Amino acid sequence: MDMGYSFGIIPSGFEWLAFILSAISLIGLVINGVLGGVIVLIWGERRLFGRFQNRTGPNRWGPYGILTPVADAIKTMFKEDILPKDADRLLYNLAPIMVVVPVLIVFSVIPFGLGSFVVDLNVGILFVLAITSISSLSVLTAGWSSGNRIAILSALRSVALLISYEIPMGLAVIGVIMLSGSLSLGSIVESQQIPYILVQPLGFFVFFLAAMAEMARAPFDLTEAESELAAGHLNDYSSMKFALFFLGEFMAELATAAIVTTLFLGGWKGPDFIPSEFWFGVKLVFVLFLIVWFRMTLPRLRVDQVLQFAWKGLFELTMINIITTAIFMYIWPEPGVKELLILAAINWPVAIISIWGVSKILGTKQYENLESLKNENAYPYSFKTLPSEFYHEKVEEGKIK
Repeated sequence: MDMGYSFGIIPSGFEWLAFILSAISLIGLVINGVLGGVIVLIWGERRLFGRFQNRTGPNRWGPYGILTPVADAIKTMFKEDILPKDADRLLYNLAPIMVVVPVLIVFSVIPFGLGSFVVDLNVGILFVLAITSISSLSVLTAGWSSGNRIAILSALRSVALLISYEIPMGLAVIGVIMLSGSLSLGSIVESQQIPYILVQPLGFFVFFLAAMAEMARAPFDLTEAESELAAGHLNDYSSMKFALFFLGEFMAELATAAIVTTLFLGGWKGPDFIPSEFWFGVKLVFVLFLIVWFRMTLPRLRVDQVLQFAWKGLFELTMINIITTAIFMYIWPEPGVKELLILAAINWPVAIISIWGVSKILGTKQYENLESLKNENAYPYSFKTLPSEFYHEKVEEGKIK
């Protein structure tokens, strides 16, 4: 059957070549767009850090410091590439690749605009959840292959975070799936008569926090806690391998913002007189601003607090969201705008009360008698007075001679 290829550049019979060339062009466009977005994100995040911390931010390389990410990349290229003596060479070199490649694959299923996507999978959400879990395993690979105890501790923390936050992240999108009736990201965008953040506030809250934990961003950056683990799993990496880890981190930030935009903010939807890609970009920048704001506001949590928050807080919130949405879908199997507004009016009080209740359960214990704590040690230890064998000289009347 003649599909018109005889009238084009590629003659009939070479449809496979046309498919390969178009696929390579589209993939190259997405990859270069993501890399360009990372450069802008690095600069923009540093400028925001400067504003949040009441300082200037990058302002040396280029106007307003816009060439600072380029200078960082060039500087990193010429640093010495070090391989630890006890490292597993294969896994050590594979770990940075395992960070970057899965994040790039995620962008292949995200609809950037009306008809602007690489592929529209009918199981897009499951694909995203599966691929994002691989990038977390790269931290485990990096820490284990380094042969460094600090890096291994960081890797173990990463496993704890992965197990704890993958479950609430997956459960948080069930409400979106029930409302849209599809696992395809494109279909989810098209089904949003109003943005799902209005009807799924608990789902957005849990998904956003779980995504921050999966990215190991503050206050969940336990894998790179400088006060305890130095650079964590990155402790022995240098040169371009070190740069690949940070490239993957910023790409994960872009991917997370794109997924949140798609699932909860209506994706590319907006007034028709402006291209749909523009609306997607505006919403994407807004979510990125929220991520940076969230990072700069809250201090780092302890390991036990992070795990407790996942299992005793977010997990229960997802259950409440699923039950509420299921009851609503049972009453209105095919909701319209009016029914969705009714669900929003129900879900927002439920979300506020639920989050308040969890905060009270997991919050810091309130001490009634603060006067009794003044003479207590901030960090108790096994004995309050040192045994005499610890002293080199005799102790008389509480003084060392």
